[in-house]
Amino acid sequence: MLRTGPFHDALRAAIAASGLSLDRVQDRLRRHGADVSLASLSSWQSGRYRPERPRSLAALRAMERFLPVPDGALFALLGPPRPRGPRPAGADGQASLENVVPDLSLPALSGIDTSWDASLTRISCQTRMEFDENGRSRSKWTRQLLRADRDGPDRWVTVYRLDEPGFPPGIEVVAPCRTGRVVRSHEGGLLAAELLFDRPLARGETVIVEYTLTHAVPRPFETHVEAALHLPVREYVLEARFDPACLPSACYSYRLDGACAREDAEDHRSERLLRIDAAGSAHAVALEAGHCRIGLRWDWEGPPAAGA
Repeated sequence: MLRTGPFHDALRAAIAASGLSLDRVQDRLRRHGADVSLASLSSWQSGRYRPERPRSLAALRAMERFLPVPDGALFALLGPPRPRGPRPAGADGQASLENVVPDLSLPALSGIDTSWDASLTRISCQTRMEFDENGRSRSKWTRQLLRADRDGPDRWVTVYRLDEPGFPPGIEVVAPCRTGRVVRSHEGGLLAAELLFDRPLARGETVIVEYTLTHAVPRPFETHVEAALHLPVREYVLEARFDPACLPSACYSYRLDGACAREDAEDHRSERLLRIDAAGSAHAVALEAGHCRIGLRWDWEGPPAAGA
């Protein structure tokens, strides 16, 4: 893999072989004088973005010093810099799902039907991430309202990837939808699933899609959640709900639009301090959102004991 790539798979394999969590990788980088956000490290592993700016490339050089790889092996897989600006668009002018999730082009996922993705308008979407008493991700609940732009859409595809290799979550779908083809990659920590409607939609019809992803294997404690929106949505709500026994000391929201939604965007993003309510929740809202990244990050007064 270090010879053939792609870069993000090689990086994930190297981090997995090291036995380090992303938080530990970030800590090691700081010791080497490189400050990289967990969101960027996660994006490099997923293939959504890759290191391109000088400080990001310096961080990659530093990682090669403590990861079990030959010097320059990861750097050699980067290839020429990608063009700046938004991701390549499909025939309708929108970024395609395959461009946002590169793994969908892998042979193992070739059976996942994404052909209707651009034919469904996102009217609203609510996502709630729940965390346990140790600050670990427990589940992800999503409910969204979609509208058919033409006759025929009969499914929605959801893709979820862990920050680190591991057992993907299970999926439970609320009727009238049901699961179609489901593909899991333990090595990549990836889940891709078709959520089938009870019948094909006619143009202008709407459908509610609701499902929950639940982790069977405890995850490392988290410090952020992020969603990449590749098609417009009128309303998107991202919520983090924490266990009362493990509340963060501070929580922030951020949003990066269009061409700014790159791996180096931490240079330009602004954050908003959020109030954690009586239920232990904080949320971010994006209205009339196009291609963007919306996220929440938080600080612990000290890492939860189970995640140390």
